[in-house]
Amino acid sequence: MFRILALIAVVIAAPLAAETRVPQSQSEIALGFAPLVKQAAPAVVNIYARRIVEQRQRSPFADDPFFRDFFEGFGNPRPQVQNSLGSGVILTSDGIMVSNYHVVGGAQDIRVVLNDRREFEADILLSDQEADLAILQIRNSEGLPRLEIRNSDTVEVGELVLAIGNPFGVGQTVTSGIVSGLARSGTATGSSRGYYIQTDAPINPGNSGGALIDVNGRLVGINTRILTRSGGSNGIGFAIPATLVARFVEQAKAGHDRFLRPWAGMNGQPVDSDIAASLGLSTPRGIVISELHPVSPFLDAGIRPGDVIVAVDGQPVNTPDEMVYRMSVAGLGNQVAVTRVRDGDEAQVEVPLMAAPDTPPRELRTTAQDAAIPGLELSNINPAVIAELGLPLSSEGVVVTDPGPAGPRAGLARGDILRAINDVAVTDAQSAARLLEGVSRWLSLEVQRGTQRRVMRFRL
Repeated sequence: MFRILALIAVVIAAPLAAETRVPQSQSEIALGFAPLVKQAAPAVVNIYARRIVEQRQRSPFADDPFFRDFFEGFGNPRPQVQNSLGSGVILTSDGIMVSNYHVVGGAQDIRVVLNDRREFEADILLSDQEADLAILQIRNSEGLPRLEIRNSDTVEVGELVLAIGNPFGVGQTVTSGIVSGLARSGTATGSSRGYYIQTDAPINPGNSGGALIDVNGRLVGINTRILTRSGGSNGIGFAIPATLVARFVEQAKAGHDRFLRPWAGMNGQPVDSDIAASLGLSTPRGIVISELHPVSPFLDAGIRPGDVIVAVDGQPVNTPDEMVYRMSVAGLGNQVAVTRVRDGDEAQVEVPLMAAPDTPPRELRTTAQDAAIPGLELSNINPAVIAELGLPLSSEGVVVTDPGPAGPRAGLARGDILRAINDVAVTDAQSAARLLEGVSRWLSLEVQRGTQRRVMRFRL
């Protein structure tokens, strides 16, 4: 299943025909990037975030493979203050800005410091851990400097770019480089592709959330991560494309407090050489579909298991992450043109982008305090729940949405599917809660986690 970030279109500046060129004279070479930095740097800010988290004392058996599970949750939780340092980019004159989720996510206090040393408080409008993006609103601000967003789909490998941020807290720093690659996965897991922009402009801790800009001072990406063995820059950094950022901003302006995601309802894998040969493809390309949910919009549009999806809206896709990105920038409620190959024949179908259906109803239930496992939150499984929890497409029945205080001690976690309680098959959240509340001496749970099933027995 592709869990897809879905957002609504915004106007993005179109590239100029002759915007990318090499210096034309000695005077241009001598000038350097100074005018560009003066133009763009004021819109890049330093962010200081403060959050309070509950941390438990480390168990003395944490490293023991047998006893560590018995001492999970050892000790009483204690509040700890965590401080984080990062960067952000102002996108509108009234103070809407973007940063990384790992910089500001869950923060209770966010302080923004501009290049001219003015300080403001900021609030999170919406955030998304999976995309590592957060949209914020600076309080009591107007007439602020801002960066224009460029359509990052027009970015080419070899373009000159600057990275602006606050590495290691030393103050605003500008580094230069080129776009080294496109559609990267941002990991060191081989040749898998995603949607990140790769750059060799040095990016270091504290640069997260900062700007990657082109030679016209427009935002092409938000710096988010690096590959390193030393902790410092090795010349392999990644930025979230500005086109995706623009969709997030539009969602925030529309008043959403969470991202609305279109749903594909299918599973697939990249086509390698062996798969390409077995399918009769001349070259390895696209994603071969292995499974579709019964209510998937792709199934309704005519996609079948064994089909190979090679493009979305004319843009090639070679991994699930690339397809996630392409459908995300198209936007919920729109249609995408999907190019698929079946038995050597290539065809194009129109697929509507829809949210995962939240039917049948979830019927959330929380077990009573006198239940065998008190405070356990249960939900009926539907496509929306499958998408939110990352469950297998074929999942049905009842799932744990919150294990509560007692669930972890019983070995339960968020996303566990309850198959049976005391040998009685579980069909819905209401009956599951009733079964747990009617236990007296013994409790037997049949649980599915991912694709693995196990039976747990307890004496009460």
